Amino acid sequence: MTASLLSRLAVLAVVALASTGCANTIRGIGRDAASTVDATQNAGANVAEAAD
Repeated sequence: MTASLLSRLAVLAVVALASTGCANTIRGIGRDAASTVDATQNAGANVAEAAD
């Protein structure tokens, strides 16, 4: 293998790892947003029950 090919493979590996990290972060943000919505809905239901 030539140095050029090894360099390209190394860059490809770094890009692949960085992309995986970004995907996990975005997935985590989506879960956090869903949890926030659930908590807000539960709080609203609790207030509605307390008002009855």
